Amino acid sequence: MIISIASGKGGTGKTTIAVNLALSLIDAGGVQIIDCDVEEPNVHIFLKPEITERKKAFIPVPDIDKEKCIYCGKCAKACEFNAIAILPDNFMLFKELCHGCGLCTMVCPENAITEKNREIGVIEKGISDGIEFVHGTLNIGEAMSSPLISAVKDEIDRDETVIIDAPPGAACPVIETLHASDYCILVTEPTPFGLYDLKIAVELLEKLKIPHGVIINRDGIGNDETEKFCNEKKIPILLKIPYDKRIAETYSRGIPFVLEMPEWKNKFKEIFEKIKYEKRK
Repeated sequence: MIISIASGKGGTGKTTIAVNLALSLIDAGGVQIIDCDVEEPNVHIFLKPEITERKKAFIPVPDIDKEKCIYCGKCAKACEFNAIAILPDNFMLFKELCHGCGLCTMVCPENAITEKNREIGVIEKGISDGIEFVHGTLNIGEAMSSPLISAVKDEIDRDETVIIDAPPGAACPVIETLHASDYCILVTEPTPFGLYDLKIAVELLEKLKIPHGVIINRDGIGNDETEKFCNEKKIPILLKIPYDKRIAETYSRGIPFVLEMPEWKNKFKEIFEKIKYEKRK
C-alpha cells in the first residue's frame, strides 16, 4: 500500500507525521519511506539513515545536429513547454524548460534530433531502524522538480508499506508525487490559513480521485472551523495531535516523538488500520 502524506502549505508537520507513522509500522512488516520533497528533503534529519547507495538522476534533453536541421520548426511547434525556438537559420534550446518527453525527436522529419542526458539531481537510498529510506535532492538552480520526483518514485517497492512525504502545496510536483497513491493523509492545522490551503488540497485529491483523510496537528491553537469543514465534506479526521510542548521539544532536537512518547505508536497504528479498512470497503 502506498500512503502519501501531503499538505496544502508548508510547516504543518507533514514530515513529522510521515516519519512517526513509518516508525510506528515497523512491527507490522516491511516499511519504506520516500521523501519526494526534493527541493528541501528533511526526512533524513529525523531518521538519520545509513546511506547505502547514491546515484545521479538525469533527464533526456534534445541534441540538435546543425548539419541535418532544416529549421522547419516542427519540433518547436510540438513542444508544449517552449523549450525550443527556431530562427530562420538557427535554433535555441532552453534545456531547463525541457520535460524530457522526447516528442521533438519523434516529429523531426530529418532525424536531426537525438537525446542526451542532463543531470538534475541525486537520489540516495539507505536504511534506518529497519525502514528503507529513499530521497532525492534537486540540483541548485533547477527550474523543475517533477522529473526528479518521478525518478525517486521509481525506487518504490510495492511489496512493502510505502510512506511518501510529498512537497507542500498543490502544484505539479505534488500531483507527480500523489499519482498512483492508494491513500493520502492531509496534514493541517486549525487556523484560517491552514483551512484555506486544506480546501485547495482536498479539491486536488477529489479531482485525482484519491481517497483521503485529515490529521489536525497543533490542535487547540486555533478554532473548530477545520473540523466543521471536514464533517461537512465527510472527510474522516484520522487523528488530532495537540499543541504539546513535549512534541515541540522532540522536534527541535530532531527526534520523532513516538520514540520518546511510545503511547502515540498505537494511535498511528490505528490510523493505518482505518486506512486499510477504507480500502477494503
